[in-house]
Amino acid sequence: MEGHDEERLCGKWRVDCRLYNYNLRDVFTWQLLKTIIMGQVLSLLICGTAVSCQYLADAGVETPMLQSFLNYALLLLVYTTILCTRKGDRNILQILKTKWWKYLVMGLADVEANYTVVKAYQFTTLTSIQLLDCFVIPVLMVLSWFFLKTRYKLVHFVAVAVCLLGVGAMVGADILAGRDQGSTTDVVLGDCLVLLSAVLYAVSNVCQEYTVKNLSRIEFLGMMGLFGTLISGIQLAALETRAVASIKWDFHICMLFVVYALCMYALYSFMPVVVKVTSATAVNLSLLTADLFSLFCGIFLFHYTFSTLYIMSFVVITVGFVMFNAVPTYSALPESNEEDASDGSAESASDHLLSTGRDSQRTETITAVAAL
Repeated sequence: MEGHDEERLCGKWRVDCRLYNYNLRDVFTWQLLKTIIMGQVLSLLICGTAVSCQYLADAGVETPMLQSFLNYALLLLVYTTILCTRKGDRNILQILKTKWWKYLVMGLADVEANYTVVKAYQFTTLTSIQLLDCFVIPVLMVLSWFFLKTRYKLVHFVAVAVCLLGVGAMVGADILAGRDQGSTTDVVLGDCLVLLSAVLYAVSNVCQEYTVKNLSRIEFLGMMGLFGTLISGIQLAALETRAVASIKWDFHICMLFVVYALCMYALYSFMPVVVKVTSATAVNLSLLTADLFSLFCGIFLFHYTFSTLYIMSFVVITVGFVMFNAVPTYSALPESNEEDASDGSAESASDHLLSTGRDSQRTETITAVAAL
């Protein structure tokens, strides 16, 4: 009897050791490192758009809809063209016949999210925008819970709180450095525009995650290019005709538009790849460092004041991102029958792991440990 109890104790000790090994070996893997690197590449691309926008603003050019239109036009030229060359159910005509209104809503949400957050700078401060823009993460988690059936654990909520703490440190550094820029003509309106932008971004990101994981990346980008070009083109003609006509075009201005458009095109093209191996929530957590990269560039390019809080903020956000990806989340979406020739067969979303690629056997082991 004593030997049996000792054997059970040893078995429990092995389980504890296995959990301990999981925390060290199975968390800090090359896959997690690759996920972090991909997230920071996205942040650097956003930094490129921010720096080019700053130079355009310094040159007296404020045409956010024109800049968005150029990005969507590139997506249209590349990915929508690919959809047009496909045959069968994956052809653009077949997609439009069955799902045109869904992609219209997705494109409208994405275009208006970009527009409202830029418009908010005319009414509220940079500090308010940085803080309220983080509202996209809890909204995204709620939408993912109900529509994508994503299930989170306590550690995921703690990780989000840690990331938001890092954003707080960044905002504090901005205040100490005197970078509370922006207008204060109508703060309430500006803050409402930021919150609206966060909700629209969350809707767009949820649609993106569902599409790239159950349909295909090419279909998402092709439809985004089609409807994004259409919607932004209409708004461009209605809102920015005079602003575009007043631009004094030269080589410098043209290159800034090219840099912005290419960075946005690369961001939109690469983001679905990262979303497919992680989740939209994880991607948005990694994008919290984009403002920090912009600030680091601003220290050298625009002579911003440096603060050690910026480094602390970057470390805290990175720690929170690692915590979020350390424990897998699962989705209970129904299996899709559609396939993408370039991306391979669509996986069953109920079996799809939305973290960084743990295998099924290891997941079952961890689940058993959690049950104990």
